Amino acid sequence: MKTVLKFCFAFTLLLFLQCKKDEPQVVKQHPVPSVPVNLTIYPNDPLNFDIQAIGGWMYFSGGVNGIVVYRKSEQEFVALERSSTKNPSDVKSRVIVLNDNFTLHDTISDSKWRLMDGAVTQGPAEWPLRTYRTSYDGNLLKVIN
Repeated sequence: MKTVLKFCFAFTLLLFLQCKKDEPQVVKQHPVPSVPVNLTIYPNDPLNFDIQAIGGWMYFSGGVNGIVVYRKSEQEFVALERSSTKNPSDVKSRVIVLNDNFTLHDTISDSKWRLMDGAVTQGPAEWPLRTYRTSYDGNLLKVIN
């Protein structure tokens, strides 16, 4: 019985010694600064023809370095900041939509992101593109943060 108790005590002590204290997680801020965005778009307006169909996209003024709006479905839009997350302070590293109409590219760092959600598909960028909230009522599209 004493042997079992000694074993249990040693085992418990060993478990406690192997537990590491969790170090506080440092939450890094998105590299592209947050700026006020309040953009109103009428997708059905002939000037916005390119976002009238699913899969369409257009560039708009606003944000830090411009905004690209992508029509994901009949009722859903995605709005992404055009500033590269690899070089956010370099105006020349503004992302552009490639000819495949699915990929955003920063020609300076050669990083790439998906147009449908801003996720990184090719580095050296590690952060997704900054996204803005969208609200669509069938007539009016609001892009805000």
